[in-house]
Amino acid sequence: MATFTPTLASFSLVGKTAVITGGARGLGLAMSKALALSGANLAIVDLNKDEAAKQAKTISSIFQQKHPNQQVPKVTAHYADVSSKSDVDTSISEVLAEHAKITNLITCAGFCENRDAISFPSHRVKRMLGVNVEGTYYYATGIAKHMIDQQIAGNMVFIGSISGSIVNVPQRQALYNASKAAVRHLAASLAVEWASHGIRVNCLSPGYMLTKIAMQENPGLKAEWESKIPLKKMGAPEELMGTVAFLSSDASAYITGQEIRVDGGYTVC
Repeated sequence: MATFTPTLASFSLVGKTAVITGGARGLGLAMSKALALSGANLAIVDLNKDEAAKQAKTISSIFQQKHPNQQVPKVTAHYADVSSKSDVDTSISEVLAEHAKITNLITCAGFCENRDAISFPSHRVKRMLGVNVEGTYYYATGIAKHMIDQQIAGNMVFIGSISGSIVNVPQRQALYNASKAAVRHLAASLAVEWASHGIRVNCLSPGYMLTKIAMQENPGLKAEWESKIPLKKMGAPEELMGTVAFLSSDASAYITGQEIRVDGGYTVC
């Protein structure tokens, strides 16, 4: 006999359709899995559409294995350079051509560069702000327009970073820190602006996470970081799954404009 684990119905994402940017790799992929496994239809937007399509199939297969008697959520793949408003607008139109509506947005597309501020090239300044800040803004406003026009009580989760609240040591990443501070405050500002439309906006800020990119760029810092984390370990991408599912669900219905840090207690000290 199958074991039944009672769960509050408000945690379910069945009937919702989420767009996630940067959802084909790293932290974004873990979040994509969390959304679909919670029952949401999903549109994965990524610079690498082939990888997004591959992961869409994989996620559907995982759902089918875990829930063989349940309808598999519709998971689709889409391309966009999130710093390009025309790409963003096109991708939203393509998502709506395959899904009847959009109820949720998770903006995970972003990147970090460790470089001293004085030597940071101007074209890279524009690229980082374009992806981390403008991309979040373009998707949020584009999808909010859809939600407002269709009178959808929507939900958005911007992926920030503890770097938006503290200054990381010893890596030099002033511009990245500033971009994530902008994401955090953008979430709070839009939460207030769109509250009357029933659109909630929150910010999920990961701490030091065990991603391939983080380990490649800072291979010698793992021990130093973990020595300063109260839980004494870096986070696995899977440890973000519960938080993004909670913030995306009706279980968090009275939470908006907030930042939730998933950092093992790092920023408490």
